[in-house]
Amino acid sequence: MAPSRLTRRRVLRAAAAGGAALVAARLLPAAELAELAAARLRGVPRAGVLARALAAASPAAARAAPRYDGLLRQAPVARWWASTARRQTPCSACHRADELARLGAAAAAGPDARHDHGATRVQCLLCARECRLREGERGECGARVVQNGDLRSLVYGHPAAVHVDPIEKKPFYHFLPGSRAYSLGTAGCPLHCEFCQNWQLSQSMPEEHRGPFTPAADVAREAQAHQAPVIAFTYNEPTVFAEYLCDIARAARPLGVRCVAVSCGFMNQAPLAEMCEVLDAIKIDLKGFSEDFYRRVAHAELRPVLRAIEQIARHGTHLEIVNLVVPTLNDSEAMLGRLAGWLVDAVGPDVPVHFTRFHPDYRLLNLPPTPARTLELARAIARERGLRYAYVGNLPGHPGNHTSCPKCGKIVVRREGFFVEEIQVRDGKCAFCGEPIAGVWS
Repeated sequence: MAPSRLTRRRVLRAAAAGGAALVAARLLPAAELAELAAARLRGVPRAGVLARALAAASPAAARAAPRYDGLLRQAPVARWWASTARRQTPCSACHRADELARLGAAAAAGPDARHDHGATRVQCLLCARECRLREGERGECGARVVQNGDLRSLVYGHPAAVHVDPIEKKPFYHFLPGSRAYSLGTAGCPLHCEFCQNWQLSQSMPEEHRGPFTPAADVAREAQAHQAPVIAFTYNEPTVFAEYLCDIARAARPLGVRCVAVSCGFMNQAPLAEMCEVLDAIKIDLKGFSEDFYRRVAHAELRPVLRAIEQIARHGTHLEIVNLVVPTLNDSEAMLGRLAGWLVDAVGPDVPVHFTRFHPDYRLLNLPPTPARTLELARAIARERGLRYAYVGNLPGHPGNHTSCPKCGKIVVRREGFFVEEIQVRDGKCAFCGEPIAGVWS
């Protein structure tokens, strides 16, 4: 018998059947299956819903249940959310203009003339997914849950990984080069990138990790005790622990410790505005330059990331960009050229851009590491488009790791792997010709 032809319709039917089976087995609430279907119709990927349901059926999930109960008891009320139970919440907090038009004039009239929502619904406004949740449901990131009508953070005060790294590992090349960064992350991420290199944290649940509650002020003091002038929020997506991040950064500032974040850039404008106020630098992973790539490989959208980059640049927070170059997926000359051209127009020629080498990881094990010549081509295209500080990353010993003066061409920061061997920047200028070198140097 000839094998059946794999089509999009067959895949969707199989996924729907799998979701129905999970509902029947009481592993996936029927409401989540409906939300999954609605999200698909809206064109918004919800890869985490089925993954969470399957994870909930594992023996590890049963072992983690007591830890989840403990986390829930400690979980503080989160920020950046709206609820149908709050009379002061306008309909526009949760509904787009086209949705309001469908709901009718009564919904648009204000909080005193609202349509009936039935059971209380909570909408998280932290990231661009804007998850709509019922009692007991978690957001796509797995880090926020509705309890007694309030949205709560399961990761506040619970770092899942803490290390002291060179700041070049983040990578930041134009922010205090050679510094030690006290680095921490929690569980959870709103994205589900097929190539995630930190998937053990980003795609995990908070209850899968052990550790005591750590107050924000203690993190700031620990960084100081380790003689680290920088705290880096990294490993998973810092947006999911934005409340904790902001409190740590505020506690660190009086101690003279600066704070940076390594982010996918998928946050909404209000939380990002506060993060820009408390952070000294942000690195955004711009994973590609097409909506199709973001939907297929990151299970997300490109537009919110571009909006975040523009917002950070307008605020004046130090910004660096990373593009992980994945063979056959986002390495075409056309896409690399569009990415570089957009950055020049939207941010300016002085933003540092790192084209980093992919290696097989997580679910993307079928592709080879990025060839060096591809990274060199990406760097050359970026320079041709006008970017003054383009780098080759994850390729130790390559001359594309060094920072060169855009005027005289001499190396002003020489690196070997993640370590700085020489800095020829004086008062923010090239020590050889006096040309200003963009960045934070002291």
